[in-house]
Amino acid sequence: MTERVVLAYSGGLDTSVAIGWIAEETGAEVIAVAVDVGQGGEDLDVIRKRALACGAVEAEVADAKDEFAEEYCLPAIKANALYMDRYPLVSALSRPAIVKHLVAAARKHGAGIVAHGCTGKGNDQVRFEAGIQALGPDLTCIAPVRDYAMTRDKAIAFAEQADLPIATTKKSPYSIDQNVFGRAVETGFLEDIWNAPIEDIYEYTSNPALPREPDEVVLTFKEGVPVAIDGRPVTVLQAIQQLNERAGAQGIGRIDMVEDRLVGIKSREVYEAPGAIALITAHQELENVTVERELARYKRQVEQRWGELVYDGLWFSPLKRALDGFVEEANRHVTGDIRMTLHSGRAVVTGRRSEESLYDFNLATYDSGDTFDQSKAQGFIDVFALSAKIAARRDLA
Repeated sequence: MTERVVLAYSGGLDTSVAIGWIAEETGAEVIAVAVDVGQGGEDLDVIRKRALACGAVEAEVADAKDEFAEEYCLPAIKANALYMDRYPLVSALSRPAIVKHLVAAARKHGAGIVAHGCTGKGNDQVRFEAGIQALGPDLTCIAPVRDYAMTRDKAIAFAEQADLPIATTKKSPYSIDQNVFGRAVETGFLEDIWNAPIEDIYEYTSNPALPREPDEVVLTFKEGVPVAIDGRPVTVLQAIQQLNERAGAQGIGRIDMVEDRLVGIKSREVYEAPGAIALITAHQELENVTVERELARYKRQVEQRWGELVYDGLWFSPLKRALDGFVEEANRHVTGDIRMTLHSGRAVVTGRRSEESLYDFNLATYDSGDTFDQSKAQGFIDVFALSAKIAARRDLA
């Protein structure tokens, strides 16, 4: 029986060439799988037909935008997930979503190998292969660009020689990955970390310095899930898409950072994630109102670890799965409305209301009607500071 390989297919030059390349190198039949996570671009049917024209024996396409928003982006919003306190895990979230479809296709078509188009230098090779091994420990992974030294020059030559129906024009100076949750740009002149980004690299966001009227928005959450914008019900996907438009028009969500890659190097990355940043900002503030102090403090530790696990490609790991349970429980009372002003690159919270609120006006006020018993403060301070006081006596003796 001929071996079969499932290939993560984008429709671009590298993965189109990889279909024939894999067949030549391994003698296997190739099943191409393209997953739409909101990256835009060509129609899925066009991509499917191109895969078949490039030599795939089967080609599957999946519109996974709602699945991606609800099963991958939403948990990140609930976890306030920001790797290194800034990056909302745009690419890291899409990889396990794609992996799930790759493994399902491998089972369906009896394939023992799964292939991807990643290089040997980035995080994505780990995300794909760690995810594939977690869902299909019997499956083997290959990466033509990495394993067979499939350079772009070789890919172009292969495409022209085989007369593949794919453009072989000059490559963009940037490496770009995008989905509905955001957009990542790297390489080119950005590799010199002294160089400032130029406006040409941005697509999801307008220049925040341009004069414009502010945009006020009210976001409604139920147990951590965004369910309405300005009182109109939305799905999670619609919430992200609408805020991509509104926050993006205000230049919100631009991130320029040097990040710590999993493979041990530092890399300069420029991100755009207007919807993600607006939603996480609102969600964090609603948690401030509705989550008890000790739970909130501990959740911040969990958020950092959750983000690191996802960044490192361990979406399907036992620890990530256990932390998911904690995050869900911590969001049980995160219900209410957040009003924000979107303007000049910032999403600023201006109002909060919730029936689950732990904010008590009568305890917080300094005016008449104050119900906080200040007479108990002195005794509380004496007990609270007692261990430090005893240590200070010893140290000063």
